[in-house]
Amino acid sequence: MNNFNPTLPRRTFLRGLGATMALPLLDSMRPAAAALAPSAPIRLGYVYTPNGIIGACDKSPRPFMWTPKSAGANFEFSPTMKALEPFREHLNVFSGLAQVNGRALGDGPGDHARATATFLTGVHPRKTGGADFRLGISADQIAAKELGKYTQLASLELGLEPQPLAGNCDSGYTCAYMSMSWRGPTSPLPAEINPRSVFERLFGDGDSTDAAARLARLESQKSVLDYVAGTLSRLRMTLGNGDKRKLEEYLESVRDIERRIQLAEQQNATTVLPYIDRPGAIPDDYMQYTKLMIDMQVVAWQTDMTRVASFMLGRDGSNRAYREIGISDGHHSISHHQGDAEKIDKLIKIDELHVAMLAYLLEKLKNTPDGDGTLLDHSLVLFGSSISESNIHTHDDLPIVLAGTANGQLKGNRHLVYSKETPLNNLFLNMFDLAGLPHVEGFGDSTGRLANL
Repeated sequence: MNNFNPTLPRRTFLRGLGATMALPLLDSMRPAAAALAPSAPIRLGYVYTPNGIIGACDKSPRPFMWTPKSAGANFEFSPTMKALEPFREHLNVFSGLAQVNGRALGDGPGDHARATATFLTGVHPRKTGGADFRLGISADQIAAKELGKYTQLASLELGLEPQPLAGNCDSGYTCAYMSMSWRGPTSPLPAEINPRSVFERLFGDGDSTDAAARLARLESQKSVLDYVAGTLSRLRMTLGNGDKRKLEEYLESVRDIERRIQLAEQQNATTVLPYIDRPGAIPDDYMQYTKLMIDMQVVAWQTDMTRVASFMLGRDGSNRAYREIGISDGHHSISHHQGDAEKIDKLIKIDELHVAMLAYLLEKLKNTPDGDGTLLDHSLVLFGSSISESNIHTHDDLPIVLAGTANGQLKGNRHLVYSKETPLNNLFLNMFDLAGLPHVEGFGDSTGRLANL
């Protein structure tokens, strides 16, 4: 017998930002047996800010706009980082980390393409403007291979600007390198920039997350898959060995869809999804747009649709204007400031805006109950860039912040300073360990785990 608290309705609605949302399944709505549930899973998030950050390295014209002046605990938050101060106990700030493979290494210009390509892979991209691009698997996808076994979606890739796979985007580098996430050396995963498409990927093509409508869609999908599987089985009998191998690879993807449908059915039966209407057009306002995409990520984690998400706040080398904060100049153009004080002031405003969007994400995670804590307690969210000083394209002293405590495993309130040229990829190894992944020996140009973390 499921004994629910009769004083709290299972559907309590909140209204805001044009959407109607139900509260998630609360403890008072759960069966008594829920107390025996295992501890909450750890979620991994990766947030990229483009074109570097003023004050992230000692070559910056204003070195302490980003980097705190003191190391260790109870550091004073720098001006650009001020919006993150309410999350001090969940925050670690890093100095000294580098992504060396973002440098030219003999390949000439193209630092913006290399910055995006190397941020989560740690691999120097093959310089090409064609289809023979080659990189490496990204940190989020290493995590997705393991954590995706337990969720409907292995990972979620989000962005705010188009990411074409063809064409020349930066000094002889193909646009494919503007993707931050890579399933393998030749498999970029462009970020989804349409909130409506994100909703449909998470909850199907219905108008909302209504449980009955969602179940009907799942049944329809099962019928189609049954037909496809039967047809492929008959076809297999007529094929040669080479085609049979190709068909087996395709069948594996069909089986993965079946697995996700089974997980969705189980979830539909046991979880009250937050009620969300399908989004409409992409908002014109940058802040509204960013917050809407963040809301989708938080719901995906809250409902355990996925445990891995990456989010690009902008595209490196992009000339997006930020008129919402009074800046009509292109971001990339003013990032080459050449010491001009007016351009530097504008860049600092953009940096503060991006940090404010991170603060919005952390606030949402902090206010979302999850098991015996909150989503922020049970997450690790990496924020940063693979460029520090954009004017001269430096790839050391990177601006890196890690938020969350991974179920209490990670202590916050620290500014951790490492020796120059310490690989950022070392930190990814620590994150893999904290998320409970099987031991990963090395990643990119890593030299081992970061000490004192």
